[in-house]
Amino acid sequence: MSGDQNQRLEAIVRATPSLMHVLTTMRGLDLPDWLIFSGAVYQPVLNHLTGRDPDYGIKDYDVGYFDPADTSYDAEDVVIRRVAEAFASPLKEMVEVRNQARVHLWFEQKFGEPYEPLSSSAQALSRFTSTVFSVGIRLEADDRLTVHAPFGLDDLFAMRLRPNPSRRTGGFLRTAEAAQRRWPELVILEG
Repeated sequence: MSGDQNQRLEAIVRATPSLMHVLTTMRGLDLPDWLIFSGAVYQPVLNHLTGRDPDYGIKDYDVGYFDPADTSYDAEDVVIRRVAEAFASPLKEMVEVRNQARVHLWFEQKFGEPYEPLSSSAQALSRFTSTVFSVGIRLEADDRLTVHAPFGLDDLFAMRLRPNPSRRTGGFLRTAEAAQRRWPELVILEG
């Protein structure tokens, strides 16, 4: 991942008021090992590259945190409610937070494929269906932006949707085609 791409991503993120509001609020909540990822990050980049409004296509803000101390749904629900209380509508309904330390407990039942336990929120990015979706960010206490992108940012800035090279899923094409309907400029690479 080049420094230039990191700087471009940071400039786009900082120019997206709603995303910055979510980042600032999440920073204040100080959840363990938290990241905002997936559409909340890549969609503002696609919008910037295609001249669309920064919030075009944003349906939610996926927030992952990692707390292996208590992987019960009850503990996660306490965090979900705490996060919801930190936002006013419409963001209150759009910020979706999940404990990445418990994804393996429900993933197979919901999606029909096994999912090994994670060791961090950043590790979850390596399992997303596409390299473009595999970007996570966190606003640090000193206002730095930490970026995690296990496959780099080349595909995102080139607007190439390709499957995750380390985890092929049946859902890639369906998800890629849905993204391409919103951003027709995207190129889908299946190989």
